[in-house]
Amino acid sequence: MNQPQTQPSKQPTTAPLTAGPTTTGRPARADAVRNRERIVTAAREAFAEAGPEASLNEIARRAGVGPGTLYRHFSGRPELLAAVLKERIDILCARAQDLLTAQSTGTALAEWLRAFLDHARVNQGLGGALMLEELEATGALGSDCHQRILDAAGALLTRAQGSGAARHDLSPADLLQLVVGVALSTTRKQTSPAGDPEQPERLLGLVLDATKPR
Repeated sequence: MNQPQTQPSKQPTTAPLTAGPTTTGRPARADAVRNRERIVTAAREAFAEAGPEASLNEIARRAGVGPGTLYRHFSGRPELLAAVLKERIDILCARAQDLLTAQSTGTALAEWLRAFLDHARVNQGLGGALMLEELEATGALGSDCHQRILDAAGALLTRAQGSGAARHDLSPADLLQLVVGVALSTTRKQTSPAGDPEQPERLLGLVLDATKPR
């Protein structure tokens, strides 16, 4: 009796791997992050050189992207300015955190105030008080930027006061206001041919002398 022939079972056909959404998603996101970082870096350089009216097309060219890519990440100039300023605030606050472990509390406070003066002078160059108020009003800078800077100054000042390196009747807000005053006055003078490039440091030195205990 002939045994029925068994038909070979068909193995499921394995489709060739293709670059579907799950394989392209991560690289696309990584590319987007890199593009955004390049745009912010280019904007930081362009704004430092040409001020807040720097060409957005030039920023895109420096970043190696097209204008369309720039506008996919940033709706316009205010949002791009805000990104640059927020990056600077992040760096400033991180520096304060590092200085909280410095052995000399007075030196740590002085070093951070110099960094804050540079930050404040650049911010004024990026558009001044009116530009910053507009960015804050639209929420582009976030509501906590001023508080973060105030907290950073407060932590360093409190530490200096505790070690006797700073006077106890000085508040963080007053200290920052003094440095902002130096930034405002010296930024205006910077545009004049008679401007004194060493004046900001001299004026800051007077502020630092005023922080010392009587």
